[in-house]
Amino acid sequence: MGDVQAVPGMSANLKKAVCWLSETVQDHPERNRDDIISEAELRFDLTPRECEFLDKNFRKLIAKKC
Repeated sequence: MGDVQAVPGMSANLKKAVCWLSETVQDHPERNRDDIISEAELRFDLTPRECEFLDKNFRKLIAKKC
């Protein structure tokens, strides 16, 4: 994934969630992707808007890779 530090307007929690999500998907390909995304949303205390961002972007990204 690209450098999330370069994305303007992203909160620190969302940046951490994106990094964690990317690492977790890579390190644990056997885990259910929906569960990983849900865990990231809770772990990093994301706002509803940030959760929507992850849902839209990562579910699409993950679906393309499967």
